[in-house]
Amino acid sequence: MFIDRLIESIQEKNNPTVVGLDPKTEYVPAFIKDKAFKEYGKNLKGASEAILTFNKMIIDSIYDEVPAVKPQLAYYEMYGIDGLIAFQETCKYAKSKGLIVIADAKRNDIGTTAEAYSKSFLGETEIDDGVKQKVFDVDALTVSPYLGIDGVKPFIQDCISFDKGIFILVKTSNKSSGQLQDLVTEQCKSIYEVMAGYVQEWGKPLMGKYGYSSVGAVVGATYPNQAKLLRSIMKNAYILVPGYGTQGGTARDCANSFNRDGLGAIVNASRSVICAYKSETWKNEYTEEKFADAARAEVLRMKEDLNTALGR
Repeated sequence: MFIDRLIESIQEKNNPTVVGLDPKTEYVPAFIKDKAFKEYGKNLKGASEAILTFNKMIIDSIYDEVPAVKPQLAYYEMYGIDGLIAFQETCKYAKSKGLIVIADAKRNDIGTTAEAYSKSFLGETEIDDGVKQKVFDVDALTVSPYLGIDGVKPFIQDCISFDKGIFILVKTSNKSSGQLQDLVTEQCKSIYEVMAGYVQEWGKPLMGKYGYSSVGAVVGATYPNQAKLLRSIMKNAYILVPGYGTQGGTARDCANSFNRDGLGAIVNASRSVICAYKSETWKNEYTEEKFADAARAEVLRMKEDLNTALGR
């Protein structure tokens, strides 16, 4: 089961983190871009090839220390078809290194449209006469619940059928999340509390051997008090925690999403890792050519930071 594989990888590496692969060409060192632009041109193809090379070098530097990576699809879609190819090749490469791949696409719709989204990431697409093929074939996907169970059920079904996972948006890390998520309902509960109750319920058919479900939740590190409340509601949901690092969330903030067993959450860092070579922490230590070493150093620093906050 997906959630058991994730937990075992976290335990093996003693590292409850996921690295977000959210690249822009401005993040990619000049020596990689120059080579790609020379070969393919200064265009979408050249940019996508540079990003793919960048991602592979990051993965090579961290795969033995982190359990998972989380490519954000928007950063690939903006480079068109070539960007989507880079996304697919990034996912394949990460999986070849033994990493769990969580696609951050926040997909949602209803009926057959939701089914189509789910098939492309979690299930398989029917070609003709019973011939089926997997497309992106990631391990897990972020899902928006705004349309209710109609927009979530197809993803849950594919999780059951194909041993996959989903992380449902509950309390996101952005500043304006409260405009909707903090609204109080007639039951005197905020919308994010109501959503947490649904996540707990929807996850029951996908319980793993460690007591957690493959239906997880997204709860931002930037809202630690809400995270503590949500952890008490979603007793069996694994929480994907964005907002650490560049967005301002600290290890102590993240700790509220974990359970007393030291499990229950996985913390994401994106720019603070992939752009570590540009940061004040590492820029005097690592050159552009050593950007992957800076990413590894930041991964190790983050690992120690979180484990200290968790008391382990």
